[in-house]
Amino acid sequence: MVRYKIYFDNRVITLSPEPDRLQKYSLFHKYHEKTQLYNQISQFVANEELSSLNVYSSKIDSLWSTFCGYFVFIEAAGGLVEHESGKYLFIKRYGRWDLPKGHIEPGETPEACALREVTEECNIRGHLIEGQLPPSYHTYLYDGKPYMKKTHWFSMSYSGEMITEPQAEEGITHAEWLAPKEIAKIRENTFISLMDLLYHTMKVR
Repeated sequence: MVRYKIYFDNRVITLSPEPDRLQKYSLFHKYHEKTQLYNQISQFVANEELSSLNVYSSKIDSLWSTFCGYFVFIEAAGGLVEHESGKYLFIKRYGRWDLPKGHIEPGETPEACALREVTEECNIRGHLIEGQLPPSYHTYLYDGKPYMKKTHWFSMSYSGEMITEPQAEEGITHAEWLAPKEIAKIRENTFISLMDLLYHTMKVR
């Protein structure tokens, strides 16, 4: 079933072709027309007591296109880097655990951006893309405008030195290589979107 999850910090709106009864939502909304949808988004953003919203329509492509029209849409890319030792590279950015990522520059492919950002933010070279992971979507306000960022994620392999000297000017204060059994410890200080990605990729709960 095609569906989209859009994160508002640690809250989420899910778009689906039918009501998503497998999850617990604060609110359900059947999509009829644009103005009603945009009012629903505005109300969700304003009411932080609502942790989740499921908007559904059998015309999921039309729903997604209209939903995106509410936001300024931008794209980024990043990587989940696995060392030959079996450990994975994580960073702490502005006090929260994350993966290296950044905005896609004009004319740049998502793959090239992801490789570049890992190098710039973590000072490693020689990493290779092994596959594509599910994208994530999250929103934020900037200069009073609502933005939605699509981040393209890639799995990467790396066999060089396990460097832990991140790019401080990007707000990155710490880098660490974690074994799979250690990754769950970041749950209390990271984003739901990242944990969802790790669960999909590695079944980390």
